[in-house]
Amino acid sequence: MNKPSRWIRSAAVIALAPLAFGLTALGSAAQDATPAATPALDCSTVEPVDVAFFGFAAANGFAQATWAGVQQAAAELCATARFFDPNFDSATQVAQIQDAITSGEFEAFVIQSNDGNSVVPVVEEAVEAGIVVVGEFTPIGSDYDSIEPQVEGMTSYVGTSIVANGEGLAELGIMACESLGADPCQVAYLQGFRALPLDNARTEAVLAGLEAAENVEVVASPEGGYTQATGLAAAQDVLLANPDVDVIIGSSQAILGAEQAVEDAGLTGQVALIGNGAPRQAVAAVREGRWFAVWADAETSAGKEAASVAIRAARGEEVPSSVDTTKLLPTPFGTAENLPEDFEGQWDA
Repeated sequence: MNKPSRWIRSAAVIALAPLAFGLTALGSAAQDATPAATPALDCSTVEPVDVAFFGFAAANGFAQATWAGVQQAAAELCATARFFDPNFDSATQVAQIQDAITSGEFEAFVIQSNDGNSVVPVVEEAVEAGIVVVGEFTPIGSDYDSIEPQVEGMTSYVGTSIVANGEGLAELGIMACESLGADPCQVAYLQGFRALPLDNARTEAVLAGLEAAENVEVVASPEGGYTQATGLAAAQDVLLANPDVDVIIGSSQAILGAEQAVEDAGLTGQVALIGNGAPRQAVAAVREGRWFAVWADAETSAGKEAASVAIRAARGEEVPSSVDTTKLLPTPFGTAENLPEDFEGQWDA
């Protein structure tokens, strides 16, 4: 085996050591919220803050988990929040951000961008207009190996390095191969969308990590997407062409579909499954021994942190320039041994 990467070395310290997001459609423009929660502050003593949350899509479970956290922070910190729904369309999201700037209604933006490059110009406009901007999950800019803000004047980024996420998935794949004892170990990676820069950066990191390992052979890397249906179709093609595949990695939504393909092929228990992201269904699959692992995330906690940073910054408080969301759990390497006992996942696939 080649020299262990930063993730393997980190994993060893904690006894083996947060895209994954899903796709469905909804067409509303925005959702207002007045969460029922007891404020942590005396609201008469703080400046009101209106937060605009620009999520992937309102019908997406991952984005809804983020939104739940945003609402929690708003309720506790005497703020209001509104969800703008672009339905996974980057151009629509850019237009919504532009409109929100023009409206003058918001002191803070939390942006979960569909395309971190396309939103850069409107983020620059928002900063110029005096609006606090916090990026969440997707880096705003072209560097997917950093968690520092890439736009001058942007307040903070709350998320993880997409490249590190890909490297971590590769490490989980290598660990699965070692547990199986396969030589060579045949691995398939179901990448997200080739059209998305974020997915391309993750895919390159996954493949580079797997291909650098001894006794690991990448036999396929089709587009698996972010639904059970697309994962099922991609895995069926993989298994037809590579019936001896040992490990399949992909978004947790896609792996839920791949699990069905493995079962249909009569290979249950013979193929190690690894999901990117920790929806409740995937966490249960790991605990039950059906999957080898997930890349664990706590997305509601991440959304709450992003909104908290934005609200506090809008009130003039000092906030961190970045928050690494892999630190929200003891480790992102979500094997059965590593998952916290009380962690069930914070979103539904």
